[in-house]
Amino acid sequence: MVDGMASVGLGEIKISGEVTDVLVAFGLGSCVGIGFYDPKIHLGGLLHAVLPQSKNNNEAEAKYVDTGIKLLLKQMVEAGAVPSRLIVRMVGGANMLTAPGLANSFDIGTRNVEAAKEVLKSLKLSISAEEVGGSIGRTVRLYIADGRMTIRMMGGQEREIK
Repeated sequence: MVDGMASVGLGEIKISGEVTDVLVAFGLGSCVGIGFYDPKIHLGGLLHAVLPQSKNNNEAEAKYVDTGIKLLLKQMVEAGAVPSRLIVRMVGGANMLTAPGLANSFDIGTRNVEAAKEVLKSLKLSISAEEVGGSIGRTVRLYIADGRMTIRMMGGQEREIK
């Protein structure tokens, strides 16, 4: 971790209760970044999921949206979070292949977003903010001090999603 910034790589989860920390997932394309934040105890977590569904249902795999969200929730609860207090936000799910004929068959971004919504609904967690889709990658940051989540699209300004 450099100066309180923790990079969340492909298929990783990071959680933190240190108010000086910022969890960041760089260059989300078709991947989704799912952020959980418990405002009462200043605990945040960020999942950087790559693919929609685990084939073997290994619950310890953050690489997949379906198992990764459950693993993130488990780690947050073990660290003291209360599910009913969680602020849930989702970023990413872009369609990075825009060539004619390829877009629909390989649209992993849309499938990742749909899988996330299904899993969150099954866990009775609602999304308070999202910025998904499109065809441009995004970098997402979750600030542990106050729970802000910001995004920056390639070539754009960083801005908060609420």
